[in-house]
Amino acid sequence: MVIKKASKQDLEQLFSVVKSCAKNLIEQGIFQWSENYPTKEILRSDIAFQQIWKIGNETGIVGSIVITEIKDSEYEHVKWLTKNQKNLYIHRLAIHPNFQGKGYAQKLMDFAEKFAGENNYDSVRLDTFSQNKRNQKFYEKRNYVKLESIYFPNQSDFPFYCYEKVLNV
Repeated sequence: MVIKKASKQDLEQLFSVVKSCAKNLIEQGIFQWSENYPTKEILRSDIAFQQIWKIGNETGIVGSIVITEIKDSEYEHVKWLTKNQKNLYIHRLAIHPNFQGKGYAQKLMDFAEKFAGENNYDSVRLDTFSQNKRNQKFYEKRNYVKLESIYFPNQSDFPFYCYEKVLNV
């Protein structure tokens, strides 16, 4: 399992992974991702900002994660556990359905948390869909604290739960 920053050449494979994830979620009745999100343009922007990392094996890219300092406007009114100063945000963690349950998501989160710690971030923040119980358990087992709900009306009428893991305070 190798984790590297994604490049322009990875766009099609990354898009294939997130589309496979979206299809898999919809088949489970979890309408978190769709044709409208995440788009190829969003992934292209992640690559341009150098904030998307890929994980692969001998078959190619099997997953990705966005690690960024950019705070989404939807997070403005959340009462976070740490000050809004030195925080990392996780977005679009995706593992191709054929490779889920094999530790790839854990490796990506280990990588993100290690990166945050080594660079003196106070915390790691993220959100996950309220209807995705598997993701909630995943983050809670990693000692993320569930905070408030936010909404992304273009994605779903259901809320997304904010989580934070305090690192260096």
